[in-house]
Amino acid sequence: MTAVEAIRLPLDVDLAAFVVLLQRSQVPHRVTEESGEQVLWVPDEHFAATARELYRGFAQGQTLDVEPLSSSTPSAMDEIGRRLRDSWMSAAVLALTLLVALLTLLGDNIQSIQWLSFQGFRIDGDRLFFIPLGDSLAAGQWWRLLTPMLVHFGILHLAMNAMWYWELGRRIEHRQGPWTLLWLTLLFGLVSNVAQFTFGGSSLFGGLSGVLYGLLGYCWIYQRLAPTPAYQLPPGVLVMMLVWLLLCISGVVSAMGFGSIANAAHVGGLLIGCVTGLVAGALARLRR
Repeated sequence: MTAVEAIRLPLDVDLAAFVVLLQRSQVPHRVTEESGEQVLWVPDEHFAATARELYRGFAQGQTLDVEPLSSSTPSAMDEIGRRLRDSWMSAAVLALTLLVALLTLLGDNIQSIQWLSFQGFRIDGDRLFFIPLGDSLAAGQWWRLLTPMLVHFGILHLAMNAMWYWELGRRIEHRQGPWTLLWLTLLFGLVSNVAQFTFGGSSLFGGLSGVLYGLLGYCWIYQRLAPTPAYQLPPGVLVMMLVWLLLCISGVVSAMGFGSIANAAHVGGLLIGCVTGLVAGALARLRR
């Protein structure tokens, strides 16, 4: 979506009701935090003028009979397109993840995984012999520090991680912009991968779940320090995710036939997410 600034307001102004009004008016929009203020972005000057007019009436407490800008109701494809444009970074990360899933055949193509795993390895019969990480990095294979987050083993593994990344990633992208989401994704992926290698040793691991726990911790702590509707998670989500983490650590999930779980990646992701959420939330609180 082309970025045209329509309105700039203090952080303590609650825009939740106004966002509903914009949705009813079919005004494409996105709200971000810039320099200690909330900024409403729309595709072009026409929508910007409409948004300003709507906000003037909204701020004066007027009840408006909203007429959509389009004479026809948007189709399902139009709505999907709008969501993808508004959350293009979230969609791009998931598209790359899907591409890797196709290339690796969801873990069945061991030759392709050989280039994406945290450690390189060679295959001898049914056994894998891992190459020391230092040797791979010395050979310039720095991508290995990040690429395991794109590798998934099975359709359920991919579907669950993709669903939660779309849910949590879009919140951060809408609130703080696409580049903040990308930076957090890369940071959480790096820390969770290193944590799994450090505490789990040489093994094949992958998936976005370490990143997901990072995003969860970020939203959780940020919301506690600087409340914002975007990071208000549905009731029970935090408890469910933490209970699942404890079940994985206890070994119950593996015993149920779900395979080996990268528990260190989950814990590492959650911890770095909480730390970054603490810093970002404290800064946002100070600005307010």
